[in-house]
Amino acid sequence: MPSAIQFREATQQDDAAIARHFFQLWRDNRVPETRIQSNWLEITVQFIQQARQQLDYCAFLAESEGTIVGSAGCQRFAGLYPQVLTEQQRLYGYIWGVYVEPAYRQQGIAKALTQQTIAHLRSLHCTHAILHASPIGKPLYLGLGFIESNEMRLDLT
Repeated sequence: MPSAIQFREATQQDDAAIARHFFQLWRDNRVPETRIQSNWLEITVQFIQQARQQLDYCAFLAESEGTIVGSAGCQRFAGLYPQVLTEQQRLYGYIWGVYVEPAYRQQGIAKALTQQTIAHLRSLHCTHAILHASPIGKPLYLGLGFIESNEMRLDLT
């Protein structure tokens, strides 16, 4: 890992930078800009603020010479259906928005950011960490011990 990279926990003042990375993540995954809402910045910052208040959201940043070059966020997973299982069985943490600027990729930054999110979720006593991996990110997550799950998808368009 290059010594010029510094890692830190994000603050509320960093929310817009995290939102920009989230936008760029979608663009890098070939989502046309016309398919992203024009107020994506406000939507993402508001989501982060609510998740921080209600779901123990925490984000981590990688910086080089004072410039944010990577980010990753995590939070308790709110669920998709009624929570009938106890927290000892199912207190999931969700990792999202792992992004590293192209010039800084392949240097271990995404791995370090993901490890920080995992540590935060462990501190919340989460039973599992879950995420949705991009094709580029999949090898990284498999290398960290994530296993592929049984999510299935049907295109309805």
